[in-house]
Amino acid sequence: MKTITIISLFLVSFITNAQNTDTLKLLFIGDIMGHDTQIRGAQTTQNTYDYNPVFAYLHEEIRKADIAIANLEVTLAGPPHKGYPQFSSPDALAEACKGAGIDIFVTANNHCVDRGKQGLDRTCKVLDSLEIPRTGTFFNKEDYEKNNPFVFEVNNIKIALLNYTYGTNGLPVTPPNIVNHIDTLSMAKDIQKAKENHPDQIIAFVHWGREYQTTPNEKEQKVAQFLWRNGVKIIIGSHPHVLQPFHYDQEKGEVVVYSMGNFVSNQRDALTDGGAMTQVILTKKGNSCKVIDASYQLTWVHTPVLNGKKVFYILPAAKYENNFFDSDTIAHAKLLEYTKAAREIMSNNTSFDEAE
Repeated sequence: MKTITIISLFLVSFITNAQNTDTLKLLFIGDIMGHDTQIRGAQTTQNTYDYNPVFAYLHEEIRKADIAIANLEVTLAGPPHKGYPQFSSPDALAEACKGAGIDIFVTANNHCVDRGKQGLDRTCKVLDSLEIPRTGTFFNKEDYEKNNPFVFEVNNIKIALLNYTYGTNGLPVTPPNIVNHIDTLSMAKDIQKAKENHPDQIIAFVHWGREYQTTPNEKEQKVAQFLWRNGVKIIIGSHPHVLQPFHYDQEKGEVVVYSMGNFVSNQRDALTDGGAMTQVILTKKGNSCKVIDASYQLTWVHTPVLNGKKVFYILPAAKYENNFFDSDTIAHAKLLEYTKAAREIMSNNTSFDEAE
């Protein structure tokens, strides 16, 4: 586990075991959902939950990164714990994510106010109590000023992280809560504020696009162009619940990941049953910091029935597609179906390789 030390109002230092202090390996993770079946699968007694098995096959891959950043697309609003359409997952989900190696959550998404002000406040409080940094949703103006952007430094490389959502499913944001929305005027102000912290890179994690579409729409592309013009080199997308193409311009050092799909959910239709973790490697020499590599790793959610209930395991897809550990031939066929379809989408990538 990485140790996190707060060293100033805007600056967090992550102490890692990385030997090269001028290289930073960032891992981005897609939608972490919490449907009713997932909640039942994690339930151990009437009031306790254990999500650690969900990540058991993948935590080593997550921990290889210096920093792992994920989209938490549920609230931690407390009981009653429910899934779609207004999510509230047990706190144990966040605890297991941290145990698996996830370091930072972005929380601005269309479900962040599913349980109103109480839900947003409690989500922030739980993450703070677990010492999991967050950005995108905020208690109030003071919290907004502190964590927007969220600035951290690892291996001598300083990052400013911003997070935005297209909306909140029509549910109002109750003052003094603040949720970052995709609005170019406010985004430009945030980017300027980020630049005042003199980061080596600014990253925007954006909740956008149309659900279940495997190509980015015009608005996604326009927002990406706006962010690039304003100095944001790394853009990470979520929301469609399926993969959309990734692009990496090596000459310009610009990255856009339009959608990483679902990291974990109970969605089982084609392409919603998996996603792709994205690794971006930065190097810094003197005052120059640039992207030197971008790759992805396909993941797939296996949902066997054990002791009468469905359980969830996130698998590194390439590792198990030809060496499936379960005798369930139907599940293996679904895994192969997913990897084939996912690679067809990812064949439209520019300079993104699939990690071994």
